[in-house]
Amino acid sequence: METVIIEEIQGRAKQGVTKPFICQGDDGAVYFVKGIGAGRRSQICEWVSAQLATAFGLPIADYVLADVPVELVEIQVRADIGQLGSGIVFASRQIPHADELSVTTRDLVPPEVAMDILVFDWWVHNEDRHLTELGGNPNLLWDVRSDEVAVIDHNQAFDPGFDAARFIESHVFADYWNQVFSDHVERRRYGERLAIALSGLEDIRATIPDSWWYVDEGVPANVTWGEIASCLERCHREDFWNTP
Repeated sequence: METVIIEEIQGRAKQGVTKPFICQGDDGAVYFVKGIGAGRRSQICEWVSAQLATAFGLPIADYVLADVPVELVEIQVRADIGQLGSGIVFASRQIPHADELSVTTRDLVPPEVAMDILVFDWWVHNEDRHLTELGGNPNLLWDVRSDEVAVIDHNQAFDPGFDAARFIESHVFADYWNQVFSDHVERRRYGERLAIALSGLEDIRATIPDSWWYVDEGVPANVTWGEIASCLERCHREDFWNTP
């Protein structure tokens, strides 16, 4: 698979648990990059979720696999460069004219897009998209130039500790819950879309870099393909739509 080569490290994001590195690729674009310090689980969850989001039709920020040359790490351009590491990394392309989605701009998101995001997050067990009147971190961007929402950050997808009740209480688009989950027509329509996205899962698995399955030589990452597949295959079950 063709990758972008990271040529320059411009800084590091201040927000987010993983604090991605801000890098420029050999294609001239700027990316938010998650390397070894973000965790192997994080990289795998990001890559799998991003491709599923594309297949499902979400407006996700462009993403690629990128290669950090070992020489770039060895010259120690930053004290924390070891948290980026060399080799293949996950990179999300910067959207130049974007702000974090707020309570105000949330209301500008078309209902059909909001429902798509809600259903997708429920599917991949991504609880990390909170926004209420009291605040929160939706991990969504609002492109002020195009007036469109952009989805980012799935590093906490396939969460083994997923709290369904908390998801419904605080998800940025929780207000649409009944509109989807209590409507049998909508449930059938979304079920068909999820099944189509899921049909390409084995192809997605084949694109995961081998190095990501290990945190060190002989030490496996704290995620298995079995748990990812099991989470996603829930969409074939009727209880997928049950309210906790």
